[in-house]
Amino acid sequence: MPSKTAVNFRVHLFEFEDQAWFPHIIRQGMLDFLRFMISRLGAYEAAIPLLQQLLRKTRQAHFTDLCSGAGGGIEVIREELGRQMGTPVKVTLSDLYPNLEAYQYLQERSGGLIDYIPDPVDATAVPAAVQGTRTIFSSFHHFRPEQAQAILQDAASKRVPIGVFEGASKSWWELAILWLVFPFIILIVTPFIRPFKFSRLFFTYLVPLIPVGIIWDGTVSLLRMYTPDMLRKMVAHVQAPNYTWQAGKAGDKPGKHVIYLIGYPAQAAPN
Repeated sequence: MPSKTAVNFRVHLFEFEDQAWFPHIIRQGMLDFLRFMISRLGAYEAAIPLLQQLLRKTRQAHFTDLCSGAGGGIEVIREELGRQMGTPVKVTLSDLYPNLEAYQYLQERSGGLIDYIPDPVDATAVPAAVQGTRTIFSSFHHFRPEQAQAILQDAASKRVPIGVFEGASKSWWELAILWLVFPFIILIVTPFIRPFKFSRLFFTYLVPLIPVGIIWDGTVSLLRMYTPDMLRKMVAHVQAPNYTWQAGKAGDKPGKHVIYLIGYPAQAAPN
C-alpha cells in the first residue's frame, strides 16, 4: 500500500541544470553544494551494501559512475566501500558535460583512486572502452522514460551490471524541508565548500542565483524521480534475457533514504 506521505506521481518539469544556456558558473556552484551535502550527510549509506554485492560478484574493486555531475557523495561512498570490502576501491567519474575542476579536486584528494574520463560520455550509449559495473547517483530522474529505459537497455545489452540510486524517498516531508530549511542551510555552509571560490560567494549572497537554482531544481528533481513501481514497469520493457532487476527503497534514517534499481546478468547475480 503506498505511503500517505509519498509523492506517487511524476512530473517532468524543467531544471536549470539541464539547460544548455544556463551559465556554467551557476551550475557548477549548485553541483558543488549538492556534492558537499551528500558527502556530509552520508546520504547514500543505504546504497553501499547493494553496490558492494554487485562489485563482489564481478570480482572487481572498481566501478564507473555515469552522469557524475560534480561527483556528489562519491568520495564518501568509495571510502566506505573500501572499508567494508577490505580493499581499496577505485572509481571513474564521467558525464556528458564533465565537471573537470571538481573531478581533478576529487582525484587529488583520493590519491588517484578517483579518476575521470575527460571526454563527454552519453549514458544511453556508453563507449565499449568503458568497462565494468556502472552506477548512477542522483541523476536518473533527469531522463525522460524513453531515455532512462535506453540507459538500462544499453547496460543490459552489453551484459554490464548497473546500480541506479536516488538519495530520497520521494515524500512530501522532503519537499517541505527543501523549501523551509534548505535556504538557511545554503547560506550557512557555502563558505565551507571546497574548493573555495569567490564566485560561489557572489552568486549566493549578493546575487543569489545559486540558492534559487538549488531550491527550484531540488523541487523538480523530487517530482521527476521514479518510484520503485515506476522502475519495475520500466524494466519490464527492457530486452534483457537472463538479466535480473531489483527495485525498492532502502534506509531508515532521516536524510538517508534511497530509491534504488540494480540490474545484473545471471553470471553476476548477487548472493
